[in-house]
Amino acid sequence: MAKPLCFVLMPFGIKTDPSGIKINFDAIYDEMIHPAIEHAGLEPIRADEEKAGGMIHKAMFERLILCEYAVADLTTANANVFYELGVRHAVRPFKTVLIFNERMQLPFDLNMLRALPYKLDNNGRLTDKDTGLANLKMKLEQIKAETYVDSPLFQLFKELKPQSLAHEATDIFREQVLYSQQIKEKLKEARKKNKEAVKEVEKELGEISDVESGILIDLFLSYRATKAWDEMIELVSEMPRPLSDRVMIQEQLAFALNRNKQRDKAEDTLLEIIKKSGPSSETYGLLGRVYKDRWEEAKNEGDEFIAKGFLKKAVETYIKGFEADWRDFFPGVNAVTLLELLNPDDPRQKELLPVVMYAVKQKIARGEPDYWDYATLLELSVLANDQAQAIEYLENSLASIREPWEPETTARNLRLIRETREKRNEDTAWIKKIEEELLKKT
Repeated sequence: MAKPLCFVLMPFGIKTDPSGIKINFDAIYDEMIHPAIEHAGLEPIRADEEKAGGMIHKAMFERLILCEYAVADLTTANANVFYELGVRHAVRPFKTVLIFNERMQLPFDLNMLRALPYKLDNNGRLTDKDTGLANLKMKLEQIKAETYVDSPLFQLFKELKPQSLAHEATDIFREQVLYSQQIKEKLKEARKKNKEAVKEVEKELGEISDVESGILIDLFLSYRATKAWDEMIELVSEMPRPLSDRVMIQEQLAFALNRNKQRDKAEDTLLEIIKKSGPSSETYGLLGRVYKDRWEEAKNEGDEFIAKGFLKKAVETYIKGFEADWRDFFPGVNAVTLLELLNPDDPRQKELLPVVMYAVKQKIARGEPDYWDYATLLELSVLANDQAQAIEYLENSLASIREPWEPETTARNLRLIRETREKRNEDTAWIKKIEEELLKKT
């Protein structure tokens, strides 16, 4: 027998609460919410907000309306979560559970509602998670056993009657959820193979305009993972306009255009994002990569003056990206690397390098480190001529690779540093060995 569906309304990734604590909501979901729902005999469903850029679309409303149960995490007073909770309370009188970090002061309009608190430490990590899990499980089991109105709208207006949902609608919805999960599993496996495997999954989807946004995002990123730049570009042209216009989609489109050597289109796309949405570390980081590639192309063609112009432009763009968000070390490490190539005596490199190093280490301290954390520390160690530290971070990087283009990018950066230092007659044999180890994984 199929288990009842429970929709989870919550932020994604790492968010900062009003007191300045950074909270890893993905860890809260994995360690407390997901297991509590499963232990209560329900099937958890979480939205694709982290991929779709927070877009509310048809699938979101279906989940809010058609899932019999829901859990809403009110921590950080996330606007999307509050909006979704309002929709849920307007259509479902029963079976919605609210949770929050006990340090948070709930807004006045929600103070009257019963909500389960859970504990976080000063680093935003769960403490006493077993108790939090047990309390949530107990609450879900309680509302399974007895029905009482938890929507304030239906509590205050007794004459309101919930919309009767056709049995067929909920059955179709369940089938769609199952289908979505199956497709995402297939894409996960296809990413491990090649772009042809991803194409086979796309063929199953039929008309792209009818496919759920979350699946389209998965398909889009699966093509990126297999270096299928043409397919990424083509897919964006087929996406529904509201989805294709999202900043994340446009940024990754620019990424694909640049990898496909369509530099002008990539630059225009990123400049348009900055014009419409303002500066961000991600957009400037991608734009810096466009100028960096143009610099290397001009250098290889012997256009010395054009090359230096693009190198300067890349440096300034990466610095703008790091200044847009000091926590995002990606544009920062690129800035200090290119300063090494442009002018190793530029005082900005010595000023920025320890700041970038600190940003990476703080990110690692906040949660589970990934490939880019270790690869960045590797690159910074090479810049600092710390061979022992570089080897340690190389080992960590190799153990954290997810996609083949990742070590390729790092090896490319190290090659640029090595070639520059070779011209200054410095010892670079150790850097060459690190490059070779990275390239074995591409």
